[in-house]
Amino acid sequence: MAARGLGPARSACCSWSSWSRGAAVWRARRAARREVSPGGRGAGRGPRARAGTGPAPNRGAQEAARPRPPENLVARRGLSEPSSIAKHEDSLLKDLFQDYERWVRPVEHLNDKIKIKFGLAISQLVDVDEKNQLMTTNVWLKQEWIDVKLRWNPDDYGGIKVIRVPSDSVWTPDIVLFDNADGRFEGTSTKTVVRYNGTVTWTPPANYKSSCTIDVTFFPFDLQNCSMKFGSWTYDGSQVDIILEDQDVDKRDFFDNGEWEIVSATGSKGNRTDSCCWYPYVTYSFVIKRLPLFYTLFLIIPCIGLSFLTVLVFYLPSNEGEKICLCTSVLVSLTVFLLVIEEIIPSSSKVIPLIGEYLVFTMIFVTLSIMVTVFAINIHHRSSSTHNAMAPWVRKIFLHKLPKLLCMRSHVDRYFTQKEETESGSGPESSRNTLETALDSIRYIARHIMKENDVREVVEDWKFIAQVLDRMFLWTFLFVSIVGSLGLFVPVIYKWANILIPVHIGNANK
Repeated sequence: MAARGLGPARSACCSWSSWSRGAAVWRARRAARREVSPGGRGAGRGPRARAGTGPAPNRGAQEAARPRPPENLVARRGLSEPSSIAKHEDSLLKDLFQDYERWVRPVEHLNDKIKIKFGLAISQLVDVDEKNQLMTTNVWLKQEWIDVKLRWNPDDYGGIKVIRVPSDSVWTPDIVLFDNADGRFEGTSTKTVVRYNGTVTWTPPANYKSSCTIDVTFFPFDLQNCSMKFGSWTYDGSQVDIILEDQDVDKRDFFDNGEWEIVSATGSKGNRTDSCCWYPYVTYSFVIKRLPLFYTLFLIIPCIGLSFLTVLVFYLPSNEGEKICLCTSVLVSLTVFLLVIEEIIPSSSKVIPLIGEYLVFTMIFVTLSIMVTVFAINIHHRSSSTHNAMAPWVRKIFLHKLPKLLCMRSHVDRYFTQKEETESGSGPESSRNTLETALDSIRYIARHIMKENDVREVVEDWKFIAQVLDRMFLWTFLFVSIVGSLGLFVPVIYKWANILIPVHIGNANK
């Protein structure tokens, strides 16, 4: 009974111990799987791990076992692995620049000459400063030469034929702009294109302010010839020679300017010889034409209008006080225009623009008109009580000769016609016997009336002389204004015809 009583307890202990041993075995297996596969918790979750067939295979081994295309197939398709290209280029750069010295001229022999193919491309004509005589441009400097130290066999470096390296890492010619005005002689530091045969191409952009002698004779219808002179700063012609690549400046990427137009841009090569050496240089000449529409509308036409407005002063009656006011207003307006031109053109005494001469001429013209107007007004208000009797030669010239030349009806003719008509209309005297008592009174009245008529005639004569002077100066000033205006435009038209017509003919022949 005792044995029977212990049976259930013993069986329970046996089942508990067997369960503990199974858990320990399961932990040991799990630890073993973790040691084989260090992937963490998810490493033993595959089917084989659950089946208990061993640890999962390594991922690196799977990648190694994956089949790859043969190398000859990759080469036939023109494909290459990026890592391989980068390694080849790294190796190429290390081999080229391991012992490369950028300060040394890249030649095999001391007497060898480096030939620089030089060209210029203009992208923008930024500004032409007439006051300071400067031309600002954005250009590209095209330079190409052979560097014998930068050659390689493309087959040894994965077929690489072209590399791009900073210009600070290779030898570059010290070609600068000689006639710059802001101290920036060189262009921007950019990368160079190096080919396997040693050809180096360098096209740095540059913003230059070059000196330019401005000729403002025909302003604003002027053409300017500005030049840019390039050359090596330290090397002579026996070490570095400059070859002009193209005589014409490349304008394919040119951005138009609103005030100036490039008529022609050509280059030429020259040499400067010293006692020991010769120095090559390249000069580019830019013939630029100003677009005159703005200045024509807002400067020339108002000036011409003011000059002709001065002529109309003499068409106003002399008894009007607005004549002096009009002349003074025109003079002030011309002074303002002269100050505007003075701000534009350079302060030089060598050349005076025609528009400036025209304005000065018009100002003198207006000043004379003021003087003549004052004199005419003074004559208009003369009388016998303020001035002496009119000289006979004055009466003969201004009352008889000039009115006929100026197509004016003579004041004296009108007076005598009216007098004759008056005398012819009066009948014969009535009987003197009946009117003798009234003769004294009539003679007194007649003398008084004749005296008033004489005074009135003198006043009318002076007024008529003032009208003759106004009419004479009207035609004189009109003629002078027309001649002065033609003198401004005819030389400009003649010069433009001699310059622009051959240019257009040359472009048509091309």
